[in-house]
Amino acid sequence: DMVAVLGETTGCLTLPKLRDKMKQHPEGYRILQERPRIRLSTLNMARLRGLPDGSLGREYVRFLEDNKVSPDTRMPPKFVDDEELAYVIQRYREVHDMMHTLLGMPTNILGEVVVKWFEAIQTGLPMCVLGAVFGPIHLDARKLQVLATELVPWAIRSGLNATCILNVYYEQRWEQSVQSLREEIGIFPPP
Repeated sequence: DMVAVLGETTGCLTLPKLRDKMKQHPEGYRILQERPRIRLSTLNMARLRGLPDGSLGREYVRFLEDNKVSPDTRMPPKFVDDEELAYVIQRYREVHDMMHTLLGMPTNILGEVVVKWFEAIQTGLPMCVLGAVFGPIHLDARKLQVLATELVPWAIRSGLNATCILNVYYEQRWEQSVQSLREEIGIFPPP
């Protein structure tokens, strides 16, 4: 909860920029207009489980089940007064697990730090930057070396190369393969 509060209270300069990126992109604009939600109540989990291996929907459900996480744990914004900006931060929260799926990263400390580096580059949210920089504190020397020499450079390159992650209507791409979506967005294959 405190991470969510930090994201809201420090994102006042960044959220309007993210909203503007969405408004300037056809798919992002549609997302802002329709305001889809990624929640258990909006997902047909049985259908997603039945999709082919490698599809976004199947791999997203596999990620949720393997890591025992739920999209319903994302707290609604409380400290963002503007309704549109509140949706932008909510959308960011709800696609976080999608980033894990697309980046092929688990929910352990190493995986979270890599996702935060990618998100920091993509969104500029101060909370992502803080997570990227201070998250590795508890990693051992071997993991720090892998992080510094392989994973962070890849996450930064992918974050810089990729189109804005908030401009993807994931809910309409469940059947698309993770590989082709990575290519379309501009995420390089995980190391």
